[in-house]
Amino acid sequence: MPDNTPTMTGGEAVVEMLAKHGVTHIFGVCGDTSLPMYDALRNATNRITHILARDERCAAYMADVYARLTGRVGIVEGPSGAGATYMVPGIAEAQGTTIPVLAITSDIPVSGRGKFVLTECDQESLFRPFTKSTEVVPLPNSIPGAFRRAFTAMTTGTPGTAHIGLPYDVLKGQVDVAETWADESLGQYPSRPTQPASAELDQAIILIQQAQRPLIICGGGVLHSRAEQQLTRLAELIGAPVGTTISAKGTLAETHPLALGTIGTNGSTKGSRDVVRESDLIIYAGCRVGSVTSEKGTNPVNGEKRIIHIDIDPICIGANYSTDVALVGDAKLTINEMLSRLQQITEITKEHSWALEAVEQAKRQKHERFMQWANSNENPIYPERLTSALQKTLPQDALVISDPGTPTPYLCAFYEAQQSGRSFIFHRHHGGLGFALPGVVGAHFGLEAMSQSRKVVGIMGDGSFGFSSGELETIVRHRIPTMLVVVNNASFGWIKAGQDRSYGSRFYGVDFLPTDHAAIAAAYGIRSWRIERADDLEKVLEEALAHDGPTLVDIITRPLDQTEVPVTAFLG
Repeated sequence: MPDNTPTMTGGEAVVEMLAKHGVTHIFGVCGDTSLPMYDALRNATNRITHILARDERCAAYMADVYARLTGRVGIVEGPSGAGATYMVPGIAEAQGTTIPVLAITSDIPVSGRGKFVLTECDQESLFRPFTKSTEVVPLPNSIPGAFRRAFTAMTTGTPGTAHIGLPYDVLKGQVDVAETWADESLGQYPSRPTQPASAELDQAIILIQQAQRPLIICGGGVLHSRAEQQLTRLAELIGAPVGTTISAKGTLAETHPLALGTIGTNGSTKGSRDVVRESDLIIYAGCRVGSVTSEKGTNPVNGEKRIIHIDIDPICIGANYSTDVALVGDAKLTINEMLSRLQQITEITKEHSWALEAVEQAKRQKHERFMQWANSNENPIYPERLTSALQKTLPQDALVISDPGTPTPYLCAFYEAQQSGRSFIFHRHHGGLGFALPGVVGAHFGLEAMSQSRKVVGIMGDGSFGFSSGELETIVRHRIPTMLVVVNNASFGWIKAGQDRSYGSRFYGVDFLPTDHAAIAAAYGIRSWRIERADDLEKVLEEALAHDGPTLVDIITRPLDQTEVPVTAFLG
């Protein structure tokens, strides 16, 4: 480039491109190949806040939760070699859950390729299976274009992840300032949304008019597009119960008379499964209708229901069920168009008696099942008893980040979300343990970015705690006023329950030594409690919630192999 062309370093160009896409927070871990970028970040602290995590996997989980809450792209960064490989599990989960997270890795110098330089690996091949876009930038002046492509890929069409690799010498090189332009609207999702053709929408309306017992099953795509109000209006207009996938729990406040709660193999109850069987039309909205949602294709059985499927991803429509009407588009735009058509039909308002009676009966059945153990003061503590205590003590607007495994089915089945919107975040695609603890960090900074104040609660099994306990230091360093709850049964409880139900209680490789998680938290400077008696639950939880700093409550619970888990596979 000419000598008089204004330039900046590659590291500075990275920061500039992030800022121009509206990025204000980055989660990551330092490394020597990242030093040029860190130097640029240090000079841009008034524009971008960097949150140092204790490993790259946890940093990716933080970025994931941040993106879910804010509707903006989450950013995770890490160094070459192990930093890149550690990041992959978090990126894989975000991609599987259609969350736009950008993985930025530094890399060995371009000049060092093929010379056995420490930490060399093929980063594009590493990230390709788990991203919509991946590239290692070969030249400094290629940095801006790489970022524009990545943000476009992540936020248009089906949201997802991207990866950019930045070699050390590329970060140190010079970039033409005039090249660092961006479309800020691509920093949020869904951007450039689409909607179905008019003829397809008309076909959907005809099916709705013909249905006597319509049912809506919504997934996380409804939350992604911020379509909660539209979904509620649709349900009320056509008289349809609303069941949710795990990822969509709370989309409709579960106090609503049409709210059926969670459906599927994990976290549903008999009553909700019966409503799915009784329906004659299912409207799937923003969900893939995979093995959990469909109960492995048994509820419904293919061909026994009329199906309307709304999703931004055309690949998932018709993957498991013959679909009568495929509505490919953004959930909010699509449901709005459906409402517009329905409201022009004066006779469309349906008799709600089936829907209201079906939901009421399902909730009654659920309540009877729940209350068998929800008030029990037997020890070890029943998971239902813990769920009841959380329901009584948590604020109505609490944000719960839950690990897979022990907490998920009980929260999904029996905790009643009090308001519509995102009150729960579950780790559902790959189900890797260790999500909740770093997740509360991402939630804290996400709420801060939105100028919102809500209590963030992280709930995890003791197996999950062991995966990410180092982030306790991150929580203390940033003085995050979260409450952490550890469900302590000294085992990988989900797997142990499977061995109990399906393999004649031949337990193997699932038990570990009991751990005092409260003592571990206290060593980090976190105020903590250990509960062994059920009648101490409410008092201690209230005290922990009232504390103005981070807290941890370690609760000795009954193992899952000694409980009636609300999971289809464990109840057969």
